[in-house]
Amino acid sequence: MLPPLIRPASLDDLPNLLAWNAAMAWETEHKRLDPAVLERGIRAVFERPQRGLYLMAEREGVAVGSLLVTYEWSDWRCGDFWWIQSVYVSPEARRSGVFRALYAEVERRATAAGAVGLRLYVETENRRAQETYADLGMQRCHYWMYEAALAPSS
Repeated sequence: MLPPLIRPASLDDLPNLLAWNAAMAWETEHKRLDPAVLERGIRAVFERPQRGLYLMAEREGVAVGSLLVTYEWSDWRCGDFWWIQSVYVSPEARRSGVFRALYAEVERRATAAGAVGLRLYVETENRRAQETYADLGMQRCHYWMYEAALAPSS
């Protein structure tokens, strides 16, 4: 099987990004996302590239996966961590090197941009993904993640 082509996403990819983000939220957290909010969130990345970038994986011209990269400044290291988020590989393309190809492109771009590291978070029960990340050389950190939802301001 040929390795996938990795390219920057465009607004033409919006239907796949919408569908795949919704599917990923359901598969990993059993969350139903508000489609209007999700669309605004995806469009916001294209409108302000400093927020991040989406990458798409294709095989024979067919999109088979994507991910989002966002940036976090580290004052301790005087550089950006690149966060890998919203990873989705279509079910028929899983376990065929799609994520590995996406990861390799993120790593290449982050290195070229002078980033200090790559980070991602993974569901505690998703052992397959954890094994994949470890196989790529990523290590589990000692931090726990906390969050607090805030009410939108009017």
